[in-house]
This record gives sequence, structure tokens and C-alpha cells, in this order.
Amino acid sequence: MKGARSFATSWPVAEKLCEASMEQPSPPGGPFSATSASFQDAVRTLNSLQTNASYLAEVKRRRGDLQTQLETMKLYLARSGLQVEDLDQLNIIHVTGTKGKGSTCAFTERILRNYGLKTGFFSSPHLVQVRERIRINGQPISPEHFTKHFWRLYHRLEETKDSSSCVSMPAYFRFLTLMAFHVFLQEKVDLAVVEVGIGGAYDCTNIIRKPVVCGVSSLGIDHTSLLGDTMEKIAWQKGGIFKHGVPAFTVPQPDGPLAVLRERAEQISCPLYLCPPLEALEEGEPPLTLGLEGEHQRANAALALQLARCWLQRKDHQGIGELKASRPSLLCQLPLAPVFQPTSHMRHGLRDTEWPGRTQTLRRGPLTWYLDGAHTSSSVQACVRWFRQALHRRPKSGPEVPEVRVLLFNSTGDRDPAPLLKLLRPCQFDYAVFCPNLTEVSSTDNADQQNFMVTLDQVLLRCLEHQQHWSRLDEEAASPDLWSTPGPEAGGPASLLLAPRLHLVGGVLKLLDPSLSQ
Repeated sequence: MKGARSFATSWPVAEKLCEASMEQPSPPGGPFSATSASFQDAVRTLNSLQTNASYLAEVKRRRGDLQTQLETMKLYLARSGLQVEDLDQLNIIHVTGTKGKGSTCAFTERILRNYGLKTGFFSSPHLVQVRERIRINGQPISPEHFTKHFWRLYHRLEETKDSSSCVSMPAYFRFLTLMAFHVFLQEKVDLAVVEVGIGGAYDCTNIIRKPVVCGVSSLGIDHTSLLGDTMEKIAWQKGGIFKHGVPAFTVPQPDGPLAVLRERAEQISCPLYLCPPLEALEEGEPPLTLGLEGEHQRANAALALQLARCWLQRKDHQGIGELKASRPSLLCQLPLAPVFQPTSHMRHGLRDTEWPGRTQTLRRGPLTWYLDGAHTSSSVQACVRWFRQALHRRPKSGPEVPEVRVLLFNSTGDRDPAPLLKLLRPCQFDYAVFCPNLTEVSSTDNADQQNFMVTLDQVLLRCLEHQQHWSRLDEEAASPDLWSTPGPEAGGPASLLLAPRLHLVGGVLKLLDPSLSQ
């Protein structure tokens, strides 16, 4: 195994790598146009609601009050001028899970858009700009659109403050959830794909009372302080989005959590189905092409196909795919979802799906960037498989040209970075750079990158901890000379893997593609 030279940095090393791979002019209009300034003002005000960290800390102390949080969200909705009944007309597809729920939503939205339907899509987190979280027909709402809806909602909530209430404004994610509902209703979308934030049962999106269909992607261990420290406890939380009489679909899960999902569904008479593997739908048909790389995306695509087909069926649309003969579920815990022939709309939707920052490859001059926001042990394992397979498939540069592998790593919150770093060792990196999510010295002109939930000292200390973990792994592997590998300045090609934070991926994407900031 190669020894990897490691750095803990406040960012300049990583920024130099970006500069080495791009020489692009600043986008027209610049960051100081009148429209942009107004948008930035809205985002700065939104950022003043970044109380998520203190809110989560309070939730950890008062686990018994979680149901109250949903009731509070309903009150915010009413203060904004809507009732939960108003959300019924959005024809919502509600998706939760630990891994792949965002990709599943992206596949589902793209498939249904191919049917000529007007789609809304609410997701989190954002990569470059916060308006990415609220999309119409796959596109982030414009800065003008965001600004208009933000101030309308903000002033409405200000006007309806109750002096007796201890909280006058919703926190950051709650506000954006409310705003998404308003945007989708005013845009008169045919459907809205809504991704759960954290968990499911007590997530603020779970004020949705009558979705058309629900989905649960792959489960794993994450947010244990909020959701529980076992897969079964986490499955209970995820199953909280199930609704009486509303079909729900999930992918193969370990026996324990799958049994919990089944019990949750049975308790409220929710028909729950297990998605057959994508191979069953491909049998006798041309292979399906996915717009997202990685073997793990096949399970997400299989779930998306079932969600899209069920939505179309319940809304009496034509062309939902001819049924095929299906075999009984091998797990025997759940009935198997339909095995059908994907339509051309479905095929093209899967092929054309784009979801930046998830198993994404970008080539810039001598550098090839591999971007993935994996953040759990199992998702990092999938990321490593994808990265190694991608390197294996790539044309060789020849023995005379050395190739350098660089890891850019960041991990935040209460996650233990040690097991994640250990999983990355098989990639045999020459360099490891540990940096915060900051891509600029100052974020005053780019409010989307501001984070008031942690201090700079905290994130820099985290970087040093990551470097120390990596160095210990080097020592355990009895690494040879750490300085023998030529760096990117030697002129050879370099492969860079960014993991496991979407915030860091977003920062790099902003530098590599300035058009994303427009």
C-alpha cells in the first residue's frame, strides 16, 4: 500500500488544485448585479435562521417532545397562510432512507417529467446555491423567483407572530420546507417529489398527510443521536412517513429493519412492497442506462421506477409499462412489487437523470475530479467501489507518465471519521488533504456558503483530527517513504476523490464551474 502524504489545511491547497484545472473567465453579470444583491440579502436573512445545531442539541435532550415539533410545524404552515389539507393537491411522492434517497428522487422526477408533467422537487442539502433545493421541471428556481417567495413568506410569518410564543420564526430547514410548498402550489405543479430531511416520523416534511406514494431507500446507521443507534430503531423512524392506504415501496434491506418497516406498515394499513432488482425488469429487454454512475444506483433506479409507475397508475395515466410474470419474493417478508416492462419515457428518464455531486466525474485539464457526497460507512464503501472501477476503466496514460491520487476529505457533526478514513485506504492515495467546507477566504459576497452553526476554530480542529487519524492508519500499515511520490506539479495526470461531504463537493463545484453560481 502507498503511504499518503497528508495535510490539514484551511483550504488554499485544495483551492490551488482547482486553479490548476481551470482557466475560465468570470461569468457575465458578476456577483454584484442588482438582482444578485437582492438574492444575497434574502439568503443572508435566511441564514439568520440557521438554528439547526441548537435545535438538534435540544431535541437530543428532549427526545419525548418530538411529536410536538410536528404540531409546531403545522402552526407555522397555518401562519404562512396554508393548511395541511392544501398540500393534498400537490400529489406528493414522499421519499426517505439513509442512502440514495436524493438520487431516487432525482430519477423519479426525471421519469415523470418525461411524461410531460410539470414537476416540483424539494431536496437537501444544496451544493452551490440554496435555490437548488426548490426545483421546477428539474431546474432550480431563479434568484428573482427565490427572492420574491422568500420575502413574501418571511413577512407573512413576521406579521403573524404571537407574543406569547417562544419561537417566532421557523428554523432554516423548516422555513425552506414551507417555502417549497408555497412555490409548488403557486406554480400549479402536477406533482411534487419531496425528500425527507432527517429520519421521517418527526421530520418537518411529515406534515404531508396524503401523499400519492411513499418510498424508503437503503437504510444505514446515521444521525444516531436523533434516530437511534440500531438499524431497527432507524427503520422505525423512516417508516413514520407511511400513511393509511397509501402504497409504499422499499428496496432489499437486512432482515431486522425490513421486519420493522413491515410492522410499521401493518399497524396503519399501508400496503408496503419490496422492489424487485433492476435485472428483473431488464430480462428480455435492452439493458437500462443510468445517468448516475455506480452499481449502488441500480437499487435507487429500481425504487424510482416503482414510485413513478405507481404514481402514474393512481393518477390514471396511460403508458405505465406492461406487466411481466414475476417470481415470489425470496425474503418472504413483503409482497413483491410489479415486474414490468419499462416504457421509453422511463428509459429515457433514467438515462437523462443528472444529480451533481453524487458519483460525478469532471475532467479539467490534467486533473480528473471524482465527486461523491457519501457520508456513512456503507455509502463510503460504495463510493470506493465506484472510484476504483472508474480508475480501472480509464485509459492508461503510459508507464512514463506518473499518475497521482489525491483525497480531499471533510467530515462534520458527530460522525466518527476513523472508520470512514479506514474504508478509503484501498484507494491507495499519494496525498490526503483535510480541509473545511470553505472555498473562499470571505463568504460575505456569497451568502450560500455561510454557516453560522460552527466556528472556524471548530472546523480547523476537526481537520487536524482527521489528519491524525490518517497518520495513525499510515503507521499501522508500516508505510514506506511518504515523500517519494511526485506531486501534481510534476506534470503528470492526477485523480482527485472528494468525500464524504456534499458541502465540500459543492464548494469545489462552485470553483470548477462558475456557471453554477448564476
